[in-house]
Amino acid sequence: MNPVRAERVGLTATEYRRVCELLGREPGDVELDLFGVMWSEHCSYKTSRPLLRLFPTSGPGVLQGPGENAGIVDIGDDLAVVMKVESHNHPSAVEPYQGAATGSGGIIRDIFTMGARPVAMLDSLRFGDLEDVHQRALFREVVKGIGDYDNCMGIPTVAGEVGFDPSYAGNCLVNAMCVGIIRHEDIKRGAAAGVGNAVMLVGSTTGRDGMGGASFASVDLTAASQERKSAVQVGDPFMEKLLLEACLELFRTDAVVGIQDLGAAGLTSASCETAARGGVGIDLDVELVPRREDGMSAVEVMISESQERMLVIVRQGHEDEVRRIFDKWGLNAAVIGHVTEDGMLTVRQDGEVVAQVPAKALAEQAPLRHPQAERPTWQDDVMRLDETELPAVSDWKVVLKDVLRMPTVASKEWVYRQYDSVVRTSTVVGPGSDAAVLRVDGTTCGIALTIDGAGPMSLLDPATGAAMAVAEAARNLVCSGARPLALTDCLNFGNPERPDVFWQFSQAVAGMSKACRALGIPVIGGNVSFYNETGTLAILPTPVVGMVGVMDDPGRACRQGFVAPGDSIVLLGECTDELGGSVYVHMVTGRTAGHVPVLDLERECLVQTVCQGAVSRGIIRSAHDVSEGGLAVTLAESCITGDIGAHISLPGGVRPDALLFGEAPSRIVVSVAPEDLCALLEMARNAGVPATLLGCVGGSDVILEVGGRSIVQAPVTELADAWRGALPGVMGR
Repeated sequence: MNPVRAERVGLTATEYRRVCELLGREPGDVELDLFGVMWSEHCSYKTSRPLLRLFPTSGPGVLQGPGENAGIVDIGDDLAVVMKVESHNHPSAVEPYQGAATGSGGIIRDIFTMGARPVAMLDSLRFGDLEDVHQRALFREVVKGIGDYDNCMGIPTVAGEVGFDPSYAGNCLVNAMCVGIIRHEDIKRGAAAGVGNAVMLVGSTTGRDGMGGASFASVDLTAASQERKSAVQVGDPFMEKLLLEACLELFRTDAVVGIQDLGAAGLTSASCETAARGGVGIDLDVELVPRREDGMSAVEVMISESQERMLVIVRQGHEDEVRRIFDKWGLNAAVIGHVTEDGMLTVRQDGEVVAQVPAKALAEQAPLRHPQAERPTWQDDVMRLDETELPAVSDWKVVLKDVLRMPTVASKEWVYRQYDSVVRTSTVVGPGSDAAVLRVDGTTCGIALTIDGAGPMSLLDPATGAAMAVAEAARNLVCSGARPLALTDCLNFGNPERPDVFWQFSQAVAGMSKACRALGIPVIGGNVSFYNETGTLAILPTPVVGMVGVMDDPGRACRQGFVAPGDSIVLLGECTDELGGSVYVHMVTGRTAGHVPVLDLERECLVQTVCQGAVSRGIIRSAHDVSEGGLAVTLAESCITGDIGAHISLPGGVRPDALLFGEAPSRIVVSVAPEDLCALLEMARNAGVPATLLGCVGGSDVILEVGGRSIVQAPVTELADAWRGALPGVMGR
């Protein structure tokens, strides 16, 4: 065995020996490159796969769980939602505009590969401190890349979230989510079948951009790796729009047997994965692949990640039909091979076989890794929060405005005003509320969408923090009035070969699984992104959760802003003395610290049930969950977005800083018309959910009292200026 050959493609000595065992010989040069990309962490999930089996992945509404390009869940009326979220972190750190743009392009293809028309985009972003000029540039270019691509595609960007922490300075996170709608009978899958059927490559030409992107995403970001700009794909949203429409037209014919987009590892992954799923082989000739660059080798053609391309398994005799459709849209459609019965991926060049390997070996048989998981010695230190670190406060209004200005808390209007959130005219509730709401064309129902991530809480307690991300996503949906149906996730962590990082990951998966089972929400797809670190600094463990819910009448959808003077303000759930992991603690101490608040999943479920039921009955007029910034921020945001004041009397018995800024879960602030107050309180009482009347809506000031003493009185406009002006202020420098 030659260890230098293994190291060249990122394989270990053990993995190289396994390749030789599967082939019964040493691999040729092209074959070794194919194994290198397909057995990379990014493509094989060789480290995460054993733990991901903990997730509940089935349920009465699940039509497609993990294992395909995207998950699918039934929403009734023979319709279903198709959804997926994926990371494009390393490319965005190196080339923020193209990295973010092609992250959008890749996830959009995952959705229409399943036969669905994409109807919405969401994103979850993380950056370092915006006081740094480089972080501002990254932020600006990522947002522009997302906006330009999504807007050109004519897909509304309806929701998202953005967080900031120094740990992301060298490795920003760009997670993109796409959602589509499909009729059950139109679902397509990425499996090859039918010996002799043509294998066609459609869409754009193939070049050297995106070369080795899968391997690039499977190592730490270093100064050297950040120079690998050739590993970043170049996107063309206009080409993708043509590809989308051509594919949807193609699906209306009887020509398609199977279809797969060319994402990570390009033609290699598309061909071996479709063959493996169908239990067949594929024989292809790289000389037949339409190219835009001369002199490309067989390996370059096979692993290029050029964008806007699809692999289609075409029923015999329908090749000309496919060509006619793609020619109409000005796109390539070339027969590059055919389906075989031998189970092999055979690659030819100039009439010679340059690679022949079992498709299943490439796609499914990477040896699993089982790294050591060890709770780090520093874990107790980050959980330690001495009361002496918390300052005495003489003016809570000043503190509230300071919290509202924190980039993680502040309004994200600067971001989403660069996106088109209403194109296609189905958006009922767009960015800026707890969840987006869309009408489903041809029906009376609607869907609610959200994406949420945990960072600080997951650093302090990965299991609870990840569970809180699931709970918050579901809470956001019920605030709109929707019933949560299913989730897709993107798990962003550091180097899993480090025992502390793998412990974080294993704990997070366990916590998410527990929350999903308690709330009855299956995981229907997702993505794992490892190696998000620079030098010895790993990012905060950041599990991101995208979730969909359904509602009978989108016209009754709730928003977060208070509605009318005289409405009663009620807190569902209860306040605690817990401050750990809050943005307030980070603001006053400069670090993420403390014990994570207790998450009672049974209580969480009950609070959500009461809220969703009351919104559906038309009792609740506004709803906003308590999350980043705590109760004071939730109340301030409800006033700001409703453009109206409120007089609020908070319960005593809880220390003021925790009462105002603690981020304990399972709490929702709602407003109801006075005549509906008794009905809401009765619903809460019957469910065993604490419900506290906090005050009423009205006036032009936000007045917060504790124990009969006013501690904050500020015009709504003053708080709005702090909240809305923070990001434009820093990004305008």
